[in-house]
Amino acid sequence: MEQPTFAELEYAHKKHKTRREKFLERLEALVPWERLEARIEPH
Repeated sequence: MEQPTFAELEYAHKKHKTRREKFLERLEALVPWERLEARIEPH
């Protein structure tokens, strides 16, 4: 088992989500990543 880093420990105790985190969560929910990856994979 690895020892957690300072960044991981700090993030674990964080209470509020940043605007960036909220945006990325919303993007994850909206974008059909599997279909997008399948479409660009041949290139």
